[in-house]
Amino acid sequence: MVTNLPAEAKAKWIKVMEARTIEEKIQALEEFLSSVPKHKGTEKLRLWATRRLAELREELEEKKRKKSGRGVSFFVEKEGAAQIAVVGLPNSGKSLLVHKLTGAKTVVSEYPFSTLTPVPGMLKYQDVLFQLIDLPPLQRSGALYNRVIGIARNADGLLIVLNAENNIINEFLEIKSILEDAGIVIKEPRGRVVLESYRTGKSGIRVTIMGKLLDCTVEDVKKMLESYRIYNAHVKIYGEVTLDDVEQAIFENILYKPAIIFVNKVDIRDPTEEIEQLSNLAPIEILKGSAARGDGLENIGKALFTALKIIRIYTKSPNGPVSDKPLILKEGATIEDVAESIHRDFVEKFKFARVWGSSVKYPGERVGLGHVLKDGDIVEIHIKG
Repeated sequence: MVTNLPAEAKAKWIKVMEARTIEEKIQALEEFLSSVPKHKGTEKLRLWATRRLAELREELEEKKRKKSGRGVSFFVEKEGAAQIAVVGLPNSGKSLLVHKLTGAKTVVSEYPFSTLTPVPGMLKYQDVLFQLIDLPPLQRSGALYNRVIGIARNADGLLIVLNAENNIINEFLEIKSILEDAGIVIKEPRGRVVLESYRTGKSGIRVTIMGKLLDCTVEDVKKMLESYRIYNAHVKIYGEVTLDDVEQAIFENILYKPAIIFVNKVDIRDPTEEIEQLSNLAPIEILKGSAARGDGLENIGKALFTALKIIRIYTKSPNGPVSDKPLILKEGATIEDVAESIHRDFVEKFKFARVWGSSVKYPGERVGLGHVLKDGDIVEIHIKG
């Protein structure tokens, strides 16, 4: 096991997963943390659990404030195809950028820390809407640290804004360090596990492999999950994955977030040489421009779409028109994912599907639940009865 957890700690982690309310989660996580032995193999897990406790306590305080009508809520409900946390150091120009991209009424000021609460806005790219969240500046400590990190961890991706007036390499390394200390990485790992655990409405553990299991079999994966009393789940394997990686996904103490970089204020200083150096350090797409002049903003939507590795799937009923609004799914999504997105009965009553698009050999090809789809495909599902 990656963390060498004793049976007592595993049992207490099960209580964490079963907890429903914030109060129950806090109590269960405190008990779990007290049962985790202190040694090198558990350092990262203990650090994550401690930070998660701080986040939960912040959530509890916010819940109390909201109930009493005191203070401003920091929670932003997800809308659109994906929620993107816009992060950067003080005076990077995040607020003006979000305003120019979405029209949101952000707080634009020359003074640092003028943004104290999250401000959402919608960015349209073709027929996809991204929800951008303007956040207070990243910092290593302070009253807002846990709240800002909490939104970044919950978001589907990151838009990192660097200030061309400063040394953008130093800025990037500082932001990367802050994020990594909080358990957020922007470099896609060699392998990745997405674990969707269900409490009701599902039956059994389903494993979809879009890569390779290195040291185990599908049965080993199922047995390990069952040892944590996870009996209903969909496990998606991307790249090269070990059994330890699967177990790590149960805790989610390290989160990979797709990200892009926007080097802002290039109208003030041209950092071309630094951008070339940065490209060797940052394993993500780097854009440059000026929020003040509106330069380069037109490239951000496409870059986010690519970084998030999402696809648009258009549905239609038999003999009906194609939907105007697409389903937004991850690359590697199958007909089964489409059926589940429509209604779980569509999986149970599934007969076959017809697909038009680049994933099939000819228009209207008849396929099964396991067929892997591509961006822009049109899907028509036929069910029994």
